[in-house]
Amino acid sequence: MPDAMVEHLRSDMECEGLLECFHGLTDLDRECFAVVVGSDEALTVDDIAAEVDRERSTVYRSLQRLLTAGFVQKEQVNYEQGGYYHVFRPTDPDVVADEMQRMLNDWYAKMGQLIGEFREKYDAEGRAMPAES
Repeated sequence: MPDAMVEHLRSDMECEGLLECFHGLTDLDRECFAVVVGSDEALTVDDIAAEVDRERSTVYRSLQRLLTAGFVQKEQVNYEQGGYYHVFRPTDPDVVADEMQRMLNDWYAKMGQLIGEFREKYDAEGRAMPAES
């Protein structure tokens, strides 16, 4: 994935690239997310690990990143005899999109502020009056 903004604008980014662009998620995170989204029912870590052919602990770390980023939700399912396990579902796409829009707006405001500071700093220095002799 490109690092400079100009490279991002020139690249053929797909919507899944937002996972990496906004949250720094990995290819495995994207794979796990695709598995969760592609399922009609909530999935366990073991279900997802089998689909992506990775170790359970590796997939669990990936799911934690997706959970932190807000792309998936974790629910506890209780056994009747006691004990429990967790399942994962995708977060509502509108909720995720609204959060990414908020982040983009915050980023845009911050970049506008930095551009203003750049303009002020270099316009003031570039137009300084020469010292009189």
